Amino acid sequence: MPKKVTIFTTNRCGYCGMVKKYLGIKGINYEEVNLDENPAKRQEALSISGALTVPVTVVVKADDSKEVIVGYNLSKLAPAISA
Repeated sequence: MPKKVTIFTTNRCGYCGMVKKYLGIKGINYEEVNLDENPAKRQEALSISGALTVPVTVVVKADDSKEVIVGYNLSKLAPAISA
């Protein structure tokens, strides 16, 4: 199980909802950072992901390594949360 999961989202992002729903189905707790409500965090999301898009999901694993998944990418998200 991951140590911590953070999702950077916006209000109009359909894929953000899909990632949150997927994590909910899997029973994974996460922290959501809404960039519309907290624009100061936009630069942090860009620095982490290198992308100007959301969702950006950051999975911190038990060994403190981080995996960053941009968009709704289950082929990367599923193994990241199961490790």
